[in-house]
Amino acid sequence: MAKVLHGRAGECAALRELLTRVGTDESRVLVLRGEAGVGKSALLDYVVDEANDFALVQVSGVESDMELAYAGLQQLCAPLMDRVEDVPEPQREALSVAFGRGVGPAPDRFLVGLAVLSLMAAAAADRPLLCIVDDAQWLDQVSVQTLGFVARRLMAEPIAMIFAVRDGVAPVLEGQPELRIGGLSDAEARELLDSVVVGKIDARVRDRIVAETRGIPLALLEVPRNVTAADLAGGFGSTVRRTSATQIEDGFLRRIEALPESTRRLLLVAAAEPVGDAALFLRAAALLGIPVDALAPAEAAGVIEFGKRMRFHHPLMRSAAYRAADLTERREVHRALADATDPDAAPDRRAWHAANAASGPDDAVAADLETSAGRAQSRGGMSAAATFLERAAVLTSDPVLRGARAIAAAQAKREAAAPEAAYELLAIAELGPLSDLQRAQIARMRAQMEFVRSRSGEPGAPTAATCASHLLRAARGLDGIDDDAARDTYFEALTAAMYAGRLGEPGLLAAVAGAGRAAVERAGRLQRPVDLLLSGMTSRILDGPGAGADHMRSALELWKVHGENDDGRAVQPPFPIAQESAAHELWDDAVLQQIATDTVRRARDTGSLAVLAPALVYRAGVHVFSGEFGMAHTLIEEANAITAATGHTPVRYHSLNLAVWRGDPDAALRIISAAAAEGVERGEGRLIGVARFASAVLFNGLGRYEEALTAARECCDYEDLGVFAWCLFELVEAAAHLGDPATGASALVLLERRAAGSGTDWGLGVTAAARALLEPSDAAEPMFDEAVERLDRAGAALHGARARLSYGEWLRRVNRRVDARKQLNAAHEEFTRMGAAAFAERARRELVATGEKVRKRTPGADRGATGELTAQETQIARLAGDGMTNQEIGAQLFISTHTVEWHLRKVFVKLDITSRRQLRTISWAS
Repeated sequence: MAKVLHGRAGECAALRELLTRVGTDESRVLVLRGEAGVGKSALLDYVVDEANDFALVQVSGVESDMELAYAGLQQLCAPLMDRVEDVPEPQREALSVAFGRGVGPAPDRFLVGLAVLSLMAAAAADRPLLCIVDDAQWLDQVSVQTLGFVARRLMAEPIAMIFAVRDGVAPVLEGQPELRIGGLSDAEARELLDSVVVGKIDARVRDRIVAETRGIPLALLEVPRNVTAADLAGGFGSTVRRTSATQIEDGFLRRIEALPESTRRLLLVAAAEPVGDAALFLRAAALLGIPVDALAPAEAAGVIEFGKRMRFHHPLMRSAAYRAADLTERREVHRALADATDPDAAPDRRAWHAANAASGPDDAVAADLETSAGRAQSRGGMSAAATFLERAAVLTSDPVLRGARAIAAAQAKREAAAPEAAYELLAIAELGPLSDLQRAQIARMRAQMEFVRSRSGEPGAPTAATCASHLLRAARGLDGIDDDAARDTYFEALTAAMYAGRLGEPGLLAAVAGAGRAAVERAGRLQRPVDLLLSGMTSRILDGPGAGADHMRSALELWKVHGENDDGRAVQPPFPIAQESAAHELWDDAVLQQIATDTVRRARDTGSLAVLAPALVYRAGVHVFSGEFGMAHTLIEEANAITAATGHTPVRYHSLNLAVWRGDPDAALRIISAAAAEGVERGEGRLIGVARFASAVLFNGLGRYEEALTAARECCDYEDLGVFAWCLFELVEAAAHLGDPATGASALVLLERRAAGSGTDWGLGVTAAARALLEPSDAAEPMFDEAVERLDRAGAALHGARARLSYGEWLRRVNRRVDARKQLNAAHEEFTRMGAAAFAERARRELVATGEKVRKRTPGADRGATGELTAQETQIARLAGDGMTNQEIGAQLFISTHTVEWHLRKVFVKLDITSRRQLRTISWAS
């Protein structure tokens, strides 16, 4: 039975309820958040005592261990490794490399996360699992990000994850259920204080202590050690207002300073050695010539426990023990720890201790740190690699080598999402002699980081246009020095200019395209996908519609075939909007489908979540234009979950597109307004253009043609590649309904050059539909027939349904009601099945006008047997119907096998089926 905690009845009840829920096969995640000393660790101890029926794994973050990749995760998972054979092989290999047990390419850290999820799920198959993470703010970055990912993917597993974290830190855990832990009430604080103080307390002193400690339990518990009996009785102690954490640590510091010198030095050894390895502690103590018996006074004072592992009674005691020593003493202890550490078993810890022991430049230690950085990077620990390289640069005496290491450290810091540190390291590099190549690399890195900032919405961030200019300058700096990198950078500048769009300076896109084309021409034969795409896109921009199509198509085909690095990891274009825009410019549904499908598959197979999120929304866009809104929604939700777990900026374009096609005006207009404001805020003109296009689609669906015309005109004021031609169709339709043939005709000319010029059924079908809208009555019918035939053949369900709707509207206007009903019924059925509410209602009104009786139906409801399934269940059922095993489905969707089984049981009940074979007979169109 857990001990009673003063004033924590509510918190304890919440923790007991959590355990009860998990015991019934539900996963639960909880973050205990509060300041130092408030009692988070005591609550974790309470829940451990209560969880008698649970398997337990736990880890506590240690501040000095923060830079060692996967250190915390490895400690947490150590008791579970007997179940590692139950983890699918690709995940098992990733885990082995991450933990330094095997060799191989650096694993995607979220593939490691999926491996941890699978490992925990396997362990929980026997009995529920309780995972405790104390002081999560002091775990190494990769470990806490991975655990945050695992926490978001828990669904049906009987697993509880409870984190304790200080206020204002560990943003990766934000969004998880939280229990705020505050100080005790005055009454509860007085009760706790009375329980630990022997003798009488003056009432005024007690009230002062309660007020100063603000009810922080640890501060109250430390009162007997930090306040004399005379002070407690008479109230003559001094009052210095400090934060409770500082007050507590100062109390620990005074207690440590009162210990003998040899004891303090041993405490320093324990504080500087974060793992708590007792054998290493003993070896270091021997090297320092201090008998281990000297630790006895610290044990008696309740500072530390000496057993198989060294354990301070509180993390603040560890930091106090380190603070109590001066710099010379710390270096001496780190030197002893370095000498005592096995260079074969723990070379990285040895190098780190040696670095902390160095009093000035030390090239041998710097070289060891550089080697450690390589090992960390091979395990996917970019943050650790960056820290090793940063320290290596500081310890390097040769200015040329120091600059090279500083640049490498800056690149690692950038990839570890620590741009401020990267900027500082670049500044260090610039203090020494640099080659032309290094100066160009620094310029490119700065520009790349600026572009990331521009898309973050961060106050004061540069605009996309500014970033495009800086990337262009960096590309020119690389010309003739590293031509491949130069073309890569021209491509980055081009896509940044595309994002800037209408908010960029006049001529910016053309200037960037001209410079990129010149670089391509200097290259001669083009073999890399990025070079072909750069060639195709620059030709399209400079030479007009239709130009560059062959190179764009070849680039996309090569990305499909060669979408991986030499190490087998998925790759993507630096800023992937250019790839998608090129596919849209081709008006080729087969290319769109194939690229989208292959990109998602490759990202799933390799576990590359950085690639997977944009790939999923790209794939979602294909589903939208195929009329498969349910699947598009599922993919966008999955992408949003991944970006939340990884801390990346969500990809909003296709969420906006889906919202307007669904046709709920209130919801869609909110999203449109937010997207337009976001575009203005960060200087992203392309997002403004997409918002205008989305408005035109929405208003055409609602029959609000004047508003559609205004929005379409605003969109078409600037040619955003991949969007402009589609909005021309919206302009034609709005103009046709408003009786404005001049506007419609001028838009049609532009559309014909772009869509019809593609020569594909999709492009020709859309053009035929637009022509039919503007043709005199006697010439429209064959054009509508051509549009419907071509769009059906292309699989462009949305455009096909719109062509039928326009066809039916025209037939009604020429009093061919029977023929009109045929087209309008088909359009109404399609729009209703898809969930395109506004267009479905427009078709229903037209049917009523023909004399047809049509009941109102909920769009998306006509899905047959699959209508009751959730989006996640539909996705799992489809994959199971395709013959994938539960393990394969789990790997594809980044969930555990147990969760797949749980979803499939519900699918079988809802669909009233008994075997996976029956899933193959079900239509999953929506």
